[in-house]
Amino acid sequence: MGIETLFAVAALLLPVAALSGWLIGRREVTTQAARREHSSQIATDYFMGLNYLLHDRPDKAIEVFVKVLEVETETVETHLALGNLFRRRGEVDRAIRIHQNLVARASLDVRQRGLALLELGLDYMRSGLFDRAENLFIELLDTGLYQQQALRHLVDIYQQEQDWLKALECCSRLEAATGQNLSNERAHFLCEQAQAALERQVRDEAQELLDKAFATDRKCVRASLMSANLAMQAREFDRALQHLKRVEHQDIDFLPEALTMIVKCYRQLDREDDLREYLERLAALRAGMSPTLVLAELMSAQQGLGAAKRYVVQELKIRPTIRGIERLIEYALDGAGGEAREDLLILKETALRLVAGKATYKCGSCGFAGRSLHWQCPGCKSWSTVKPIHGIEGE
Repeated sequence: MGIETLFAVAALLLPVAALSGWLIGRREVTTQAARREHSSQIATDYFMGLNYLLHDRPDKAIEVFVKVLEVETETVETHLALGNLFRRRGEVDRAIRIHQNLVARASLDVRQRGLALLELGLDYMRSGLFDRAENLFIELLDTGLYQQQALRHLVDIYQQEQDWLKALECCSRLEAATGQNLSNERAHFLCEQAQAALERQVRDEAQELLDKAFATDRKCVRASLMSANLAMQAREFDRALQHLKRVEHQDIDFLPEALTMIVKCYRQLDREDDLREYLERLAALRAGMSPTLVLAELMSAQQGLGAAKRYVVQELKIRPTIRGIERLIEYALDGAGGEAREDLLILKETALRLVAGKATYKCGSCGFAGRSLHWQCPGCKSWSTVKPIHGIEGE
């Protein structure tokens, strides 16, 4: 235990001696001598506990303080504060001992015992003992105490255990209890169930779950992309396009995730002109650099390299990005020779190095960054907050 912890615990427990003396004064004792003897013993134990702390013997100190702090109505909050302090410091085993001591006392009223159960459940969660934490939170639900907190923690547990059915059930109950809109979370839980069905090769069940996810949250991009994938595997490209075109209205930041599939569907349907019209509309919406580059590729095939080059130059004046610059260099390399070609190759290599290894996705909630899409942020555990990065190094 570090010196900061020693002082923090000592500061927390400084009122204990005075509190103990006050409690003694309230007790009905037969003689003044008995009161003095009892008070003297508590004071001795209290200062013995402080001595253990100062000599870095926290286990012995806890034993003494638990003994000194007789669990009565007036001392429960002090027990809880001591346990919470240890949990925040990462000393979860000690927090568990204190909260277990509280739960075991018959003198606690219903509310106090419920709070002790809640804190002990948090201790178990911090220790990774999810089954024990789950049982305590379920007990709280049965008693009707601390319902919202218990439901939130159960949702967290079931997400970590990937028990999506239970997570969905608790999330629905939490939504009803708080009035909070949790449709985004519930839709993702359904998508997780759909993904599990796909891994079992049960496509009909997966599509049914995805339909439920979309009905739950009309803005669920993940449900649209997964449904489009299923339709493309069945070579139903018209239906796939219907799913994919929802993305720009659901969350336009995710459009780059759909673009490759959109292009493939149009080409499978032999609708190049419709593809170009669609890409031109996306580019006008400033939906990222990806639609611009795909449109430039289409223009190069239909109108020649010069038209594509002029279009990219025009877009770079409005919205410069390294990806756009790299494409422009690629066009300039065509037909270049000698020293000019060498210079262009150096520029291209520099542009590639600028973005090599850089994060392409970022969480808008906690700032987590990475090079792959996560529907649930690994950092803050939020859903749908990790998106493609926009700006000079991204879209």
